[in-house]
Amino acid sequence: MVNLEWYRTFKSVYKNKNFSLAAKELFISQPAVSQQIGMLEAHVGYKLFNRKSKGVEPTEYANLLNNLIIEALDRLENVENGFRAKAFNANRLISVGISQHLFSNLGSVLISKFDFIDFNFQDDDTLFELVNSKKIDFAIVTKKLDTYDTIQQEVGEIKPVVIGSNDIDITELELHLAAADWNATEAWLNEKRWYTFDARIPHIKLFWLYVFDKKRPSLIPNYIIPSEYEMMETISKNQGIGITWNCNAKSFIEQKKIQLLWDSEKMPTTAVYVMCRKNNNFDTILDEITLMLQKVLS
Repeated sequence: MVNLEWYRTFKSVYKNKNFSLAAKELFISQPAVSQQIGMLEAHVGYKLFNRKSKGVEPTEYANLLNNLIIEALDRLENVENGFRAKAFNANRLISVGISQHLFSNLGSVLISKFDFIDFNFQDDDTLFELVNSKKIDFAIVTKKLDTYDTIQQEVGEIKPVVIGSNDIDITELELHLAAADWNATEAWLNEKRWYTFDARIPHIKLFWLYVFDKKRPSLIPNYIIPSEYEMMETISKNQGIGITWNCNAKSFIEQKKIQLLWDSEKMPTTAVYVMCRKNNNFDTILDEITLMLQKVLS
């Protein structure tokens, strides 16, 4: 029966021309090297190495055997190393930073792929510093922050949309939008009960800036719930409207828990990136995360 360890040992001895150096390279004892070479010689029926005062010299049969097996053995070792790397990456703990408001949609999808993840909720600037200082492995951000030591791969685009509870009659709103009557549209929105995830109302301000060309909306939010996911859950059970990322609203709308009131063409999209440091042996994981998020945001 062919023993692949014999051929690994043969390859090392052939390369190093020395049993002791081969033993160090293979992390085995020198007698083990001698024993394996002896068994290989008995198996092939030819002497492979002649001992010298310093090391060994390959015979013609050793040269022939090396030419026959080296390419196949290299391929086998590459496959083995690749398998070990994938197995290691699949079972190692990775740390991922993400906005709390994107976690339910983007962060949670990673749980189906990786067995061990340490999540960190922070804003984009803080996440960049954590990646850059090697305190976390990856970050999912909505801001381009490439540096010499970090890389970012775009995974898709998101945009704020207006959503509301199912019991809101949007007939009047649809008429205003069809007529491009922005004053009437704004007035209709101002009359409703508003929910937001942040007292600074960042989504609402941004929406008013691009859609109504106003720096500040006149409305005052009725309820502040510090999570977009929980905000939508609350709207699904109570009357009112809010603005959230379209990726977050998608599943709620598909499940008919809330309704989409307005996806304005005036509202620009925002790119989403996966960030990590360069040369950290995470290339395979980075590609896997990128592919998974691209599917979610497609």
